[in-house]
Amino acid sequence: MNIGLVVIVAVVLWSGVAAAQAQRVPCYFIFGDSSADNGNNNQLWSNARANYLPYGIDSSVGPTGRFSNGKTTVDVIAELLGLAGFIRPYASAGARDIFYGVNYASAASGIRDETGQQLGSRISLRGQVQNHIRTAYQMLNSLGDVNRTLTYLGRCIYSIGVGGDDYLNNYFMPQFYPTSRQYTPEQYANLLLQSYAQLLEVLYNYGARKMVLFGISPIGCTPYALAQSSPDGRTCVERLNSATQLFNTGLRSLVDQLNNRIPNARFIYVNVYGIMQNIISNPSSFGVRVTNVGCCRVASNNGQSTCVPLQTPCLNRNEYLYWDASNPTETANTIIARRAYNAQSTSDAFPIDINRLAQI
Repeated sequence: MNIGLVVIVAVVLWSGVAAAQAQRVPCYFIFGDSSADNGNNNQLWSNARANYLPYGIDSSVGPTGRFSNGKTTVDVIAELLGLAGFIRPYASAGARDIFYGVNYASAASGIRDETGQQLGSRISLRGQVQNHIRTAYQMLNSLGDVNRTLTYLGRCIYSIGVGGDDYLNNYFMPQFYPTSRQYTPEQYANLLLQSYAQLLEVLYNYGARKMVLFGISPIGCTPYALAQSSPDGRTCVERLNSATQLFNTGLRSLVDQLNNRIPNARFIYVNVYGIMQNIISNPSSFGVRVTNVGCCRVASNNGQSTCVPLQTPCLNRNEYLYWDASNPTETANTIIARRAYNAQSTSDAFPIDINRLAQI
């Protein structure tokens, strides 16, 4: 083993012990789409990129590739877990970073490999899982012991938030994809969940034991959907929401099945749909004023509506639910993260919240 790498591993493990009281888990691994991408798409040939202003306008590190004016939901969860600093994107993670966690998320990606292909390159959930397998082997090479590696990975939190693009950038885009002609909404949701379950078991086989599965948000209420299909620009598009709720209901059921079937693993479901609907139904109680349009001016490109580069966004960003045409503001991301971490009701997280999961 390389001497320099031995020193790095020793320092990381020692630091983890020293910071154990403040840090709830040793590491945090993140899988997902634009809601979690923090720079993995920056070097890809893709229209789904956010490494330019006004993205990151409220972030101390500027436009990193996050589809937000500031922090994403997973950024806030990392803070709540006591992890210092941001989790590095896989594209730039080094040997020491992997012991702290890696963000594999890729904007426009989905459970289905073809999802988002009209926007160019992206890393599907399957590709993200493959990247994590590479990380696990890299960790094994550093630690030199399979059991030690699996024990370390088993203490980490795994966050997976996918599925939205399988609808917005696949099923409900018949000009590019045949899926809506091939499958009913029920069949499509079941197909997605079958593939999803298989990939979750792969993660389990490579050490994952604490997995947080984020449901799909109400995509029929996004500014993109409202501009395309709402009769008044405010009424949510039921056709989109009802289809994704089939997936969410199935995902919650899948969590039960996996917890009963897979030994020594804990899966939880975060009801992003319900949390977002709470805000939309009663925005003033959350300090939100605008829910039907995004804060930045957007331009549409093959279905991806992102902020126009270098344009000045709205000034009262903390009062907006959406940042661009489909991604929430830091304000909304913070609400989702806090309720996922400390559930305010039994519907927020099932069967337990992230705080309790971290204690197991």
